[in-house]
Amino acid sequence: MTYNAEMYPPIEPRLRGMLDVGDGNRVYWEECGNPEGKPVLVVHGGPGSGCGPGLRRMVDPGRCRIILFDQRGCGRSTPHASDPATDMRHNTTAHLIADMELLRERLRVARWLLYGGSWGSTLALAYAQTHPERVSEIVLQAVTTSRRSETDWLYRGASRFFPEAWDRFRAGAPGVPADGEGIVAAYARLTGHPDPAVRAKATADWCAWEDSVLLIETAGASTPYTDRADPAKLAFARICAHYFAHGAWLEEGALLRDAGRLAGIPGALIHGRLDMVCPVGTVWELARAWPDAELTVVEDAGHMGSEAMLDRVLRTLDRFAGAPR
Repeated sequence: MTYNAEMYPPIEPRLRGMLDVGDGNRVYWEECGNPEGKPVLVVHGGPGSGCGPGLRRMVDPGRCRIILFDQRGCGRSTPHASDPATDMRHNTTAHLIADMELLRERLRVARWLLYGGSWGSTLALAYAQTHPERVSEIVLQAVTTSRRSETDWLYRGASRFFPEAWDRFRAGAPGVPADGEGIVAAYARLTGHPDPAVRAKATADWCAWEDSVLLIETAGASTPYTDRADPAKLAFARICAHYFAHGAWLEEGALLRDAGRLAGIPGALIHGRLDMVCPVGTVWELARAWPDAELTVVEDAGHMGSEAMLDRVLRTLDRFAGAPR
């Protein structure tokens, strides 16, 4: 099979701004493409990764009104989680859902297509189940529902494949028992420590573990988490540990249990068979609970995708972009 996974050309925002969402937080947003086109909200991953310019290129700017935002504490949003003085109590899944709805109202969008991957799939699902009447379609890749069992797999269970790296990860959190119980909560404390040296080491250890789980995909040729600029890296590790130490403030299994709220919303779930970060079992469960979603498992893709996976995502977004609003 031949794939033509060519993203749209680079594009600059035609509008951008900072949205005051309360609690001293201001969320960065930008809008690209056709102002009269179909609204598409891009929901970035992480949590805490922020929106890069590449995400603007996933959707047809001629047919779509492309809206991106940096979730609280990361990217260009303020205050930034890399600053230990930033209060993380006001950074939860419920806060992010409220921010998305406030942004929708600010931009006068009636309904929008949601596109997200990894953590972005969790947040998109949580938003859609809270506000199903505001969602026209959903396209998700590298799907996770951020259950505690899924987080436990990533930060403890995957150790059976990468024992050397996991030993180093566990050693970075003194006092954590040999089985790693409580390791994410320990890193949540360390990445918010007032001592910059402690924060820097914890961030480096966290990112090194994240990169190790991607080793099968990168073959060590790149370290996508470690290679980030320091402020972005600090915010990413702190926000990730903060969210996962609290089960993303979601009742265990709630997004699967409440998938019926998505009835009538067309969906596409696109997932790599080789994804070690988010094993394919979760997306299989979600597809069974959400009959309006079509599931595609891409055999050669992991968490970071592949040409075949990118091709499928682009084609699906193009198809939904042409659907009636």
